[in-house]
Amino acid sequence: MTHDISRRTHRVAGGHDIMLAEVGAGPALVFIHGSGPGASGQSNFRQNVQAFADAGFRVILPDLIGYGASSKPEDIDYTLQLFTDTLYEALVAHGVDKAILVGNSLGGGIAIQMALDHPAFVDRLILMAPGCIHEREDYFKMPGIAGMVSSFGGPDFNEDEQRRLITNLVHDPVHVTDDLVKERFAVARTQPKDVIMRMRTPNLAPRLGELTMPILLFWGYNERFMPLEGITLFFEACPDVRCVTFNKVGHWVQVERAAEFNRYALEFLHG
Repeated sequence: MTHDISRRTHRVAGGHDIMLAEVGAGPALVFIHGSGPGASGQSNFRQNVQAFADAGFRVILPDLIGYGASSKPEDIDYTLQLFTDTLYEALVAHGVDKAILVGNSLGGGIAIQMALDHPAFVDRLILMAPGCIHEREDYFKMPGIAGMVSSFGGPDFNEDEQRRLITNLVHDPVHVTDDLVKERFAVARTQPKDVIMRMRTPNLAPRLGELTMPILLFWGYNERFMPLEGITLFFEACPDVRCVTFNKVGHWVQVERAAEFNRYALEFLHG
């Protein structure tokens, strides 16, 4: 069944606008995208939305502050708390009082922060190689992070550079289509450099034990951004967690193994 996608923008504290796309009906399930030039809710989760809407969920696709069709302020620090607070406020304004959060990379960090700040709001967590569970210096040692250095925000940034950045996210470049490159490049040209250069994230690992809701992790074995040791952090700290790992998969499990991601996640949600 094909569902129509509706879009609505909410004004939140600080005068920022957060755009939420929505499809389907049922319990609220929020896909939270990661960072990087040109990222948006729709481009990160295009292969997943339909399966969850068909399965009876109200699927919500936010564009984070600084991304997609949401506000992109300049000359500010893009902190984890800013991402989390603006998204939470928009979701509440959208009529959501409880949600399943599905977060990849930075989006995983935001999901964790929201669950810590508003535990009654978060029903379950599905996290794909989530960020914000190591020190900043540890992330900078990862080859994927090093490979994201680019001319983004400058006059030399072009579609070829955009393609290289997306290719860094996957194990198999077949997933980097021309349409995806063009879609993300169009967004990237509207973003201030601050959204990457002034992103500030804490290490939430010491607080993982506070997450008492059921958690499903996905991790690509060929992940180049988030250390695989992150799996152990969750296993040792959290009371209710399981993990699905894939070989020959990079940072985008939900893209590279979309059908399996959808199936395992829906089994977790219906179980």
